[in-house]
Amino acid sequence: MASVLGRALARYLTRRVAVFRPATASAASLAAALQPGDVLLVEGDTRLSVTIKYLTQSTWSHAALFVGARADLPARASEPKVFVEADLNDGVRALPLSYYAEFHTRICRPVGLTAADTEAVCRYAVQRLGHRYDLKNVFDLARYLLRTPPVPTRLRRRLLALGSGDPTRAICSTLIAQAFQSVHYPILPHVERERSGPADCDDCVRELYEVRHHSLFAPRDFDISPYFAVIKPTVATGFDYRQIAWRDRPASMETPA
Repeated sequence: MASVLGRALARYLTRRVAVFRPATASAASLAAALQPGDVLLVEGDTRLSVTIKYLTQSTWSHAALFVGARADLPARASEPKVFVEADLNDGVRALPLSYYAEFHTRICRPVGLTAADTEAVCRYAVQRLGHRYDLKNVFDLARYLLRTPPVPTRLRRRLLALGSGDPTRAICSTLIAQAFQSVHYPILPHVERERSGPADCDDCVRELYEVRHHSLFAPRDFDISPYFAVIKPTVATGFDYRQIAWRDRPASMETPA
């Protein structure tokens, strides 16, 4: 009974609703800018997305990991599957670039991640394809039924983390956080300062990093992390404002390149 109710709630929460879609990068410029290891943040358009955006006070409600075209990922018709994401209904799955072509997105790139660790992060995510959200824990899903739940600001992130603890349970930001933590790459770690010398030595202090539990991560954390760079495809692939064809500006007034 709990499983049946859970599936019904999942279908309801993932039903699309009308949302404002701001101008964003084209699919071609997005494809040209992406690199394996990039995190694609998405402004979702489902009931679940509305609640996550409220709880995290952020534009971003979903995250996917770009792993690129790989031999261990199946293709969809003639288009390769290049993203790994965790979906409420389907669990961890691979998707092509075209799936996100119409969404408002942002690319967050881990700075300085080595080629070996990039491959390890991507492989971690790919190896979890098929893991599913634990739909038997109905409370996990019921907490998303209210678009703006009356939760104090300090408790909102904790509300997102509530769950059954099932090791195969997968949420989008949790999966990606675990992938980066597997190579000890920081996202938003706890930082503690510890004295490493005499009490009169002001500079004898070192910083110790402590891993934040993966269940506490939300999509926006990759955006605000000091260790991820924001990549804007329109700028990264070459932008010249002088080449814009404005409707209210005659062609003769356009500045030559």
